[in-house]
Amino acid sequence: MFKTVRISILLFVLFFVSVSTWLTQARSTDWNNSLWIKVYPINGDNSGEAAAYIERLAPRDFEDIEDFLARETGKYGRGLEQPVRIELGQTVKEQPPELGGKPNALSVMLWSLKMRWWAGRITNDQDRIKPDARIFVRYHAPRSYIELENSVGLQKGMVGIVNGYASRQYRGTNNVIIAHEFLHTLGATDKYSRADGHPIGPDGLAEPDRTPLYPQRFAEIMGGRIALAADESVIPKSLKYAVIGPLTASEINLTD
Repeated sequence: MFKTVRISILLFVLFFVSVSTWLTQARSTDWNNSLWIKVYPINGDNSGEAAAYIERLAPRDFEDIEDFLARETGKYGRGLEQPVRIELGQTVKEQPPELGGKPNALSVMLWSLKMRWWAGRITNDQDRIKPDARIFVRYHAPRSYIELENSVGLQKGMVGIVNGYASRQYRGTNNVIIAHEFLHTLGATDKYSRADGHPIGPDGLAEPDRTPLYPQRFAEIMGGRIALAADESVIPKSLKYAVIGPLTASEINLTD
């Protein structure tokens, strides 16, 4: 009898969590109200440069993400004046869980659970009300060799981890990656090659009907880069050079 009750309680908890997650995801893409994104800076390499940069951060440093999403959602007929509102959180002193060297389906699933638990625990003291999406930005000194693409956005839990450079010079590029990972939390998929990082046409190109096709002038945000040639691409310096393409718009419910 006790075992049956325990299993029933566990199933009820799992059902409640599943329904809660589904409702959160559905609400996040109905575009009826502004979404609240909170950005939490982390000193990714414990450098003095990153610490000084984080100390100077202000909400205005992320305003072009708000502008980008207002502009692009407006193109698809969404009349919400401010689809997202970004708030700057307090610095997080603890590094997020690492995925490891050679991930497989099981390790990714376990890592995802650890990440969602970590994100809730590490922000509990500063968040009396949970934001719609939590983006943790790990800032590194510019001399550090990191791959900005090695960032991640989880739809379940609406959590993102971004690697960025601690320099004003890279603020625009950092915000491109933040916007990319945020859209992952809404259900958008990558549209670039895992092998070489180049956008995959046609959906990963901002202007798939352009003649000649290359060079492209803009980046499709989930393609991640401006394609200069079939085998050459660059991360845009600013969200001014990024767009939300039709497939991405469909994935995040901007189109019917």
